[in-house]
Amino acid sequence: MIQFRIQPDSEIPASTQLFNQIRFAIASRQYPPGYKLPSTRALAMQTGLHRNTISKVYRQLEEDGFVESLAGSGIYVRAQGHEGGSRLRSPILAEHPEAYKVVRTALDDLLSQGCSLNQAREIFLAEVDWRLRCSARVLVAVPSQDIGAGELMVDELEQALRIPVQLVATEELGIVLEQTTSATVVTSRYFIAEVELIAAPKSVRVIPLDIHDYAKELNMVKSLSKDSCIGIVSLSSGILRATEVILHGIRGDELLVMTAQPKDTYKLHAIVKRAQIIFCTDQPSHNAVQAAVQMLADDLIRPPKLARCDNYIGEKSINLLKRELGLG
Repeated sequence: MIQFRIQPDSEIPASTQLFNQIRFAIASRQYPPGYKLPSTRALAMQTGLHRNTISKVYRQLEEDGFVESLAGSGIYVRAQGHEGGSRLRSPILAEHPEAYKVVRTALDDLLSQGCSLNQAREIFLAEVDWRLRCSARVLVAVPSQDIGAGELMVDELEQALRIPVQLVATEELGIVLEQTTSATVVTSRYFIAEVELIAAPKSVRVIPLDIHDYAKELNMVKSLSKDSCIGIVSLSSGILRATEVILHGIRGDELLVMTAQPKDTYKLHAIVKRAQIIFCTDQPSHNAVQAAVQMLADDLIRPPKLARCDNYIGEKSINLLKRELGLG
């Protein structure tokens, strides 16, 4: 490690002495392109200078084009001329070369639009900072009349994202957003228009989620014999209403469709006694149906087949949300 020495009795300011010594280290290739400069703390211990003075020297080196600062990583010696494609090659950039190309293209586009490098940096940092702040709080918004759909989304999102997710009734969303500086609101495409109407004036990001396509379940329905009875049990009253419409569209009056929420014991027992197959859209519904089957076991000639739906939110939507929140 190069030792920098400051002469306290010199007429040359200490910051200038350090600046010239680092510049010489770079020019003489003692600090080659891509080399990470010592932290301000380490250099302060070596030279006896205040960290603010060292930070000032580093800023001057950056302004003069000798080094580049990578947020959260450190200060690196810049490659110049034809060296290394005249771009800094940090370990992070080396790990993600395609991402580096995307950033370079975006930066070139900004510069072509008249932005300075400093302005472009501020734009990038502002967007990254905003997304980091937004990811700190995720809200699921659904109408209070279908709060069950929100419970499904919260359960799946918390498992997939590994962060807390808050459920908010759409009718209360405006009040909640008044009390927070940043958040990301997610909702089903069924409810997106109303949620955007509330969130847009507050400059809050809203991300719509696609529901699962239920292809496996629909194929099972198509294969059922005429006059079969299907039971649908879900926390979401909206899912139950939509399911009845969809199944009627597929099979018309060929099938009898019965629906219930897990807390509606009377309807639940009626489904267990009548249906040949019962689809449960969530774990609480599945648990409630299993308990009802056990309770009514003595009255059943043949217990219904139970089918637990895999998930409510589409996998692609989950992955997109992870990227938007910087979680994957």
